[in-house]
Amino acid sequence: MKRWIPLLLLAGLLTGCSPDAEKPSMLTVSAAASLTEAFTEIGQAFEASQPGVAVVFNFGASSSLRAQLLEGAPVDVFASANLTQMGLAVDGRAIVPETAAVFATNALVIVMPADNPAGISTPADLARPGLKLVLAAPEVPAGQYARQALEWMAADLGAAFLTGVQANVVSLEDSVRGALGKVALGEADAAIVYASDALTAPELEVIEIPTQYNVLAEYPLAVTATSTQPDLAGEFVAFVLSAEGQAILQKWGFGPPP
Repeated sequence: MKRWIPLLLLAGLLTGCSPDAEKPSMLTVSAAASLTEAFTEIGQAFEASQPGVAVVFNFGASSSLRAQLLEGAPVDVFASANLTQMGLAVDGRAIVPETAAVFATNALVIVMPADNPAGISTPADLARPGLKLVLAAPEVPAGQYARQALEWMAADLGAAFLTGVQANVVSLEDSVRGALGKVALGEADAAIVYASDALTAPELEVIEIPTQYNVLAEYPLAVTATSTQPDLAGEFVAFVLSAEGQAILQKWGFGPPP
């Protein structure tokens, strides 16, 4: 009786490769929500430079992504919106420390609906009674930065300013994009978000926070200690730091590394 070689196996023998050989290498990147547009474009450019590679993103609050990483989520690269969350990941031995690098910076702005119903013209107006203000939650980097900026403003504007602002906070969002979304939907009079976020919603009005009160957010990224393809992950980190990666980040409103 003849022995028949399964067709799939025969095809593999004829082509000199196994059926799995053509599957793309999957690179998983967990990145701060504020990086959504910039990293999506960077991912596409990286894929174009690396035939057979597919980049999959998990965007969210840096604090949540760091917690997922420490709980064993399968991630190859972690990109945070602040140094604190990266430091906690390093302390938890979830990061290869020597691969960590700051790749971008960001600043804070105030966004309002296009018709600006509250008539906000300066940061001092955020303390006006009855105004509906949205911030990212305290554990989210954007929320931490916003509170720091407000405290610096209060040093000049007085304690009543900070008390008034705190009384106006109507929602604490899980990510900076949540805060942006509340204003875009007309559910709030204002929110404090990153300058890069404001670029994604050109229909909103924007007020810059003066430099003396602003916080320069530093964004680090690194290869994870559990990455199953650390070399490829390292190449992605290098691409983000390259001239091409930096140009894409600046296009989306991010500043260069300090």
